[in-house]
Amino acid sequence: MKDLDVNDITEAVIEQMATTPDPRLREIMEAAVRHLHAFAREVKLTPDEWLKGIAFLTAVGQACTPYRQEFILFSDTIGLSRLVNVMHDAQGREAAGTETSLLGPFFREKAPEIALGGTLAHVSKGPEIVLYGQVTNAEGKPVPGAEVDVWQTNAEGLYDLQANDPSVMDMRGRLRCDAEGRFHFRTVRPIGYSIPMDGPVGELVRKQNRHGFRPAHIHILIAAPGYRELVTALYFADDEHVDSDTVFGVSKSLVVSPSSDLPDAPVPGIPSIRYDFTLSRETDGAGGRVGSDPSKLVPAG
Repeated sequence: MKDLDVNDITEAVIEQMATTPDPRLREIMEAAVRHLHAFAREVKLTPDEWLKGIAFLTAVGQACTPYRQEFILFSDTIGLSRLVNVMHDAQGREAAGTETSLLGPFFREKAPEIALGGTLAHVSKGPEIVLYGQVTNAEGKPVPGAEVDVWQTNAEGLYDLQANDPSVMDMRGRLRCDAEGRFHFRTVRPIGYSIPMDGPVGELVRKQNRHGFRPAHIHILIAAPGYRELVTALYFADDEHVDSDTVFGVSKSLVVSPSSDLPDAPVPGIPSIRYDFTLSRETDGAGGRVGSDPSKLVPAG
């Protein structure tokens, strides 16, 4: 037995974990220990500061409910969710595939089915827009029958779980593309909104003097047999926070602007957005998304 100093402790922990049967778990935990210990040494972390950190993480866990996942919100606001998704994107995704974005907080399974041309607004009112386009593969060929799952806030910046009883589904829907991979639907134009600021993550964001806002956006999940599931979102160019999203979800290729003079718009007289989505072929190890558990709805958006 020997006394452990500030460097020996790291190797001692890793040595004790070396019997972990799962090689991937062993790799992840060894790296986590090395980086966490290096972090503590770098900032000269004090016992009082670490206890405050533990108290914060405890409060994050206590804030979680079946309709609020504060840990994913924490992951989002420190950019970890985006980092994991970007790395996942780069693994085996064809360059032509549409960029992904965060799944966000309020994805729900079994959204109402709507016909092509239907509306997401089952309860909410507000200025209408139309979103339309085509789903293709990397070779530009249509993906017939692709399922498009869409969800967003209403015109007041609220998701259905915030605006209504949880049994009410609004501003969301599922539709199937036609034989040419084409789709279109009507919806209410969303607005930007603040992440929940009434919990420990919101308190941290305030202490960092950050605004806490997400730009207006529409979430889209597209699935078809043989293709990697696409989780993305379209962001509105005229939103004041499009360049400073609190959860770092915006990419240039996903920024859009409604137009009233698109020649092929399926519903004349309503501002429209055309956006074509490209699916990548399924690859080994593909799948999985940060915040994908539908029973753990995230409060970030």
